[in-house]
Amino acid sequence: MKVLIVLTSHDQLGDTGEKTGFWLEEFASPYYHLIDNQVEVTLASPLGGQPPLDPKSHAEDFQTDATRRFDQDNDAQQQLASTLKLETISAADYDAVFYPGGHGPLWDLFDNQHSIQLIESFIAQGKPVAAVCHAPAVLLNARTVDGEPLVKGKKVTGFSNSEEAAVGLTEIVPYLLEDALVAEGGEYEKTEDWNPLAVVDGLVITGQNPASSEAVAEALLNKLS
Repeated sequence: MKVLIVLTSHDQLGDTGEKTGFWLEEFASPYYHLIDNQVEVTLASPLGGQPPLDPKSHAEDFQTDATRRFDQDNDAQQQLASTLKLETISAADYDAVFYPGGHGPLWDLFDNQHSIQLIESFIAQGKPVAAVCHAPAVLLNARTVDGEPLVKGKKVTGFSNSEEAAVGLTEIVPYLLEDALVAEGGEYEKTEDWNPLAVVDGLVITGQNPASSEAVAEALLNKLS
């Protein structure tokens, strides 16, 4: 079993001068959940090489067993430092794709043509697409074979408007993910802020927030088995 994990290459939080990127827990938890279940994982990003880590996600408050394990895992760190360029990837080589969040994907993955084509190819080939927290933004511009928005009529979730307000970034992000998913016809679902929620609708698997990353990985494994 082979799963592709696609990470952001975007490191600027709007024009605040602050750094962003991917959220460590949202990568580490699914990564270990997959490899511990004998899944072969390949990492990719738009620019290739080392994807930017949101520095806030390394703060003590956000550490989990998975992030601590990653900090001691030289092999995983080396793999992360040498992600493949997204343009070199073919959906035919993998059984599923997973997108970790962090604010980065709001900027560089939602309209990345290589990513959109990959997602559309995975779906067309009957393979699951999973994304957590801000990463469901990658679905916004994907279309079905009929040309309809991929999320139209689908149950989906992602970082909620109230969670974005809680972290004080409502005016900084380029769009509110909850609103954007609804605008594309998605049937948006959410639970209480910061509580885990994974939503599965056909081949599309989404998670609301960082706490949902393991649930999304588990749902992906269930779909693959």
